[in-house]
Amino acid sequence: MHLNPYGEDAVNLAADLANRRPTSAEELADRCRSAGLVLESPVTSQDVDHVCAVLDEWEKVVDAVDEHERADLVNRMLAEAAAYPRLTDHAGHGWHLHYRDDRQPLGSVLFSLISVGTALHLAGRGMHRLRRCALTECATIFADTSRTGRQRYCSPRCANCDAVRRHRARATA
Repeated sequence: MHLNPYGEDAVNLAADLANRRPTSAEELADRCRSAGLVLESPVTSQDVDHVCAVLDEWEKVVDAVDEHERADLVNRMLAEAAAYPRLTDHAGHGWHLHYRDDRQPLGSVLFSLISVGTALHLAGRGMHRLRRCALTECATIFADTSRTGRQRYCSPRCANCDAVRRHRARATA
């Protein structure tokens, strides 16, 4: 039974924002709307600054060397970001849970969403399912949502590039 779809969506949004940091309030608003977020207040440059600071902390979670360190970092984010869960129908699309206080600026909303979403993703899919691409020259972050949990590359392009490199190395050896 899948109880909460926010884990995957939130962690994918976090990866998207971390891989290509928003540079303006308008860009941040557009990308959040594209991800399906309902914006309850105008987005400001302070929201962009807050989100970039959140992403700095979130990247430490991505780069954690083991699952205990990863859990500690996520727990710190959760303690700072999340309020008690509450039911809301703010968008008129049905009742759902929010892990934050009402009427927060977007930076705070994203902090809670990313923290809780990351925790749900890691607890539900596995602590290893958040990483950077295995291709040496690619630092792209991705959430592994594959069935097997063995995704190593951010895209088929990077997987193919690495496969070609390994094939050429074997051919010259």
